[in-house]
Amino acid sequence: MRTEAINRVKLVFSLFDVNGNGKLEAEDFDLMADRVVEAASASDEAAKSTMRAAFRRYWETLEAELDADGDGRVSYEEYVRCVLSPERFDATIAAFADALAALGDPDGEGLVERSRFMALMVAIGFERPNIDALFDAFGPTDTDHITVATWVEGIKDYYAPEKADIPGDRLVGHPAT
Repeated sequence: MRTEAINRVKLVFSLFDVNGNGKLEAEDFDLMADRVVEAASASDEAAKSTMRAAFRRYWETLEAELDADGDGRVSYEEYVRCVLSPERFDATIAAFADALAALGDPDGEGLVERSRFMALMVAIGFERPNIDALFDAFGPTDTDHITVATWVEGIKDYYAPEKADIPGDRLVGHPAT
């Protein structure tokens, strides 16, 4: 497993641990979903519901795969074993990626403008300079948009244990070359 992938997942774990207790719980995913949906003011209720369902599925996958003692909590060590195992987590990440990118494209034109991308990524908890670096790495158009497909693929790559030097590495503050 690549160090870059571990660094990416370590960051996401810290962001998803919304209540800061060092464990992931259903409440963390509900709180994160609330923040992200709130940031998607231009999106319709169907897109917001899909995003909430994707966060719920993310948690349910973790809980089903990892919560052996049934206490409703997942540690960082348990989390890494699941999210960096494509056979266990790819479908969940795909649903999450599609839902998040759809919030960034409320008009359904297949493009996400920087301001919407920024709002959603800030709601998740990423740092603004890193978000800007990521958006730029995605190769925006002259009108400062990226494609939905580019963002979806970028999210999937973020969780790929074999990937390095990808745009998503910018979110951990270590720009890819």
